[in-house]
Amino acid sequence: MSPCAVWVFIPKENMSNPFINPHGALLTIDTSALVANWKLLAELAKPAECAAVVKADAYGLGVEPVVQALVRAGCRTFFVAHLGEAMEARKAAPLSNIYVLNGMPPGSEELYGLYRLRPVLGSIAEMARWKKAGAGPSALHIDTGMNRLGLSIEEAKGLSAQEAWKTLGFELILSHLVSAEEIDNPLNEAQITRFDRVSAWFAPNIKKRSLANSSAHFLAQKPRYELTRPGYALYGGNPTPGQPNPMLPVVRLEAPIVQIRNVETGDHVGYNAQWTAQRPSVIATISLGYADGWLRTMSATNSKLGGHAIVNGVLCPFAGRISMDLITIDITDCDEGSVKPGHKAVLIGDGIKIDDVAVMAGTNGYEILTSLGSRYQRKIV
Repeated sequence: MSPCAVWVFIPKENMSNPFINPHGALLTIDTSALVANWKLLAELAKPAECAAVVKADAYGLGVEPVVQALVRAGCRTFFVAHLGEAMEARKAAPLSNIYVLNGMPPGSEELYGLYRLRPVLGSIAEMARWKKAGAGPSALHIDTGMNRLGLSIEEAKGLSAQEAWKTLGFELILSHLVSAEEIDNPLNEAQITRFDRVSAWFAPNIKKRSLANSSAHFLAQKPRYELTRPGYALYGGNPTPGQPNPMLPVVRLEAPIVQIRNVETGDHVGYNAQWTAQRPSVIATISLGYADGWLRTMSATNSKLGGHAIVNGVLCPFAGRISMDLITIDITDCDEGSVKPGHKAVLIGDGIKIDDVAVMAGTNGYEILTSLGSRYQRKIV
């Protein structure tokens, strides 16, 4: 179970009480939608195997419920960023292959063996330590254009000329696309060409190749090889920006309204008086703020529209700056008297998608997902 998540048991007789949640907002995670998304990508990946990227606590949704649901659906390979994440994933997937993308920290070799984890090796120094430790199953990381992690093309060529690499336990060779979500970006073709060239140097000893992230499942070049590794799309993010989202929504976020007040034309709302009522307005304060991952860039001022929520089916804009624990929203357009303290404001769901929130915040959906707060009550459906 995620060490950050707050899981609360609520007696059935109290489920209708809007105040029973002691941690403010409610984050609902639909594992059936998660599984449906993985199955769609797995179908697109055929005949390749479809893995799952569950780094960053499964993109903020919790490693344990996400990995367990995917294992039940048939997923057999997982990718994480750090060793600690891999150890958590191992508890949820005792028999799966788990790769650690960020390499192997010095001194961690014994833990990789103990937990049966597979380091993604991207430097000659890491390979030397892995060989000294006994060289179990691992992956070879090649940099084809990101300039972030992995062997350079020249380093890979030099390594391939040495027989010693065959003792390093490589079962997979992988690289990472720079702009897979941009279908016409020439970098995609260039990276595929480089990856094909480098992979050939290590064939047939390394039998599996992996290049495709979420968006690459939809590229015309179909760079799926023997293993794909989607992440963002599993959790409902759109892998085809600018096109209809083929994925199902996985998360829903609701926050309770804790107070409602009337303000007059010219009254200010929020810190530093940056938002001014342009009409007599009704302002609702909801129990959620930037400490819960709702970025301050979604604040609304007199010169900038901010985020919004849905209350009783009505789209309601934020009013003023986002506070640590609270957001004020303008519910004037809701039917008079229809909204009461304890009612819910929907921040994700009812038509508001992860990618919509990202646009409001001036970021991407990855940051929104991985910023989802640790104080939420989390409900698995």
